[in-house]
Amino acid sequence: MSHFQTARWQQGAFEVDTDPARLDFDTAYDFIGRQSYWAAGMPVEVFRRSVEGALCFGVYDGARMVGFARVISDGATIAYLGDVFIDTEYRGRGLSKWLLTCIHAHPDLQSLRRWMLFTADAHGLYQQFGWTPAARPERYLERLNPDVYKR
Repeated sequence: MSHFQTARWQQGAFEVDTDPARLDFDTAYDFIGRQSYWAAGMPVEVFRRSVEGALCFGVYDGARMVGFARVISDGATIAYLGDVFIDTEYRGRGLSKWLLTCIHAHPDLQSLRRWMLFTADAHGLYQQFGWTPAARPERYLERLNPDVYKR
């Protein structure tokens, strides 16, 4: 999204970067649209729109993108964190923790009152960064269409 400033962090040989021009769309789509448990089967054009409408974070080993996450936010009060992954070859190196540190440090995301995410298996990772189950789940509603990509 154009209203977010580009940010970059470096740790050894790795970088986290929000520059849309650097994003390796094909790598991100291969994992999310073809391999992930949450969005396998997503049409490529749908994923393209999701990337264009979000603040995307790439994790890079030199020129190779090895991780990804996107934040959907108004930049003022609320954000949704989704599509977080680290390439299986690069797991176990602390990159997911570093990626979350960078996301939480982005200068345009500092005034947010609420963050949301959905995960089936990474609760322990997110809890290390202050994420908790919904404080008032009775107030949370959703309109879910889990088979939308199968049509």
